[in-house]
Amino acid sequence: MSLVNAPLQPDTPTAPVAAGGDSPPSAVRGEIAVALPMRHAGVRQAVLRYEIHGPASAPAVFVAGGISAHRHVSASDSFAEPGWANALVAPGRTLDPASHRVVAFDYVGADGRLDAPIDTTDQADAIAVLLDALEIGQLQAFVGYSYGAMVGLQFAARHPQRLQRLVAVSGAHRPHPYASAWRALQRRAVALGQLQCADAQGLALARQFAMLSYRTPEEFGERFDSAPEIVNGRVRCAAEDYLDAAGAQYVARTPVTAYLRLSESIDLHRLDPASVSVPVSVVAVEGDRLVPLADSVNLVEGLAGRGQLRVLRSPYGHDAFLKETDRIDLILAAVLRGTGAAT
Repeated sequence: MSLVNAPLQPDTPTAPVAAGGDSPPSAVRGEIAVALPMRHAGVRQAVLRYEIHGPASAPAVFVAGGISAHRHVSASDSFAEPGWANALVAPGRTLDPASHRVVAFDYVGADGRLDAPIDTTDQADAIAVLLDALEIGQLQAFVGYSYGAMVGLQFAARHPQRLQRLVAVSGAHRPHPYASAWRALQRRAVALGQLQCADAQGLALARQFAMLSYRTPEEFGERFDSAPEIVNGRVRCAAEDYLDAAGAQYVARTPVTAYLRLSESIDLHRLDPASVSVPVSVVAVEGDRLVPLADSVNLVEGLAGRGQLRVLRSPYGHDAFLKETDRIDLILAAVLRGTGAAT
């Protein structure tokens, strides 16, 4: 296990003003430097950047999203900008920061400084190190979506004493070959951009390809069912503005190396479900083209009675976790009120 080389470094909070005069529970950010033994890259220096939202006395829940997610999950009186799961970790929700201590971090490699293969086991071990530094002995739950579900499964297998239950949404014990092929082409788009000294354009194109795999044809049919236009002598379809915006937003916040290494990390992921001993709620989305329902069924079968499956129908496909907030919140309520998987 890694050694902590530097003390906790809390960030200086911004000076926010909450809407309506209501102050959400405070949050704190910090970072620790560690020497992290990695599965494919030996011992590497890394910085673990975290955010905790909620009272220290409340049950701790770790929340992890896709490879573009980060430590800022939701707005607080300390950091008022919206988080990546702002509607899910909010007052009145199951993961209300008034009643839960929500912990999140930036993935190892997310800053783009680590140019080496990164395994989901590395992320799981880094979380264990972080919990040690934060003096959190056990999590009430680990809520993982997409890549975060993969990391959560590894954490449950490698550190079961640290976890009461896992919620794994749109993530399984192995990547599907079809999804790996999608990601391989996305990484080739980045490589082509690098060859042309156009790193940003290559990364933007990769993100645009990814958006097509996250969402469904049904959603595109509803949102972009209008005739194409001829612009400067070229045909432009209705979805291109949306895709251009998605690419530009991603490039503005994501280093190319971080994208490549975390994309690879998804494809490196492998886990024997039998190695997971804690209760697991597996949430699958019908129509998710990256994590097919059959893979979630195989995961639950491999858990041998320790897992239960919930299936959502949603036009948002792989992104349902971010869009179907009410339905995901109901599942989380069932899990956190009970002794294990949702019913």
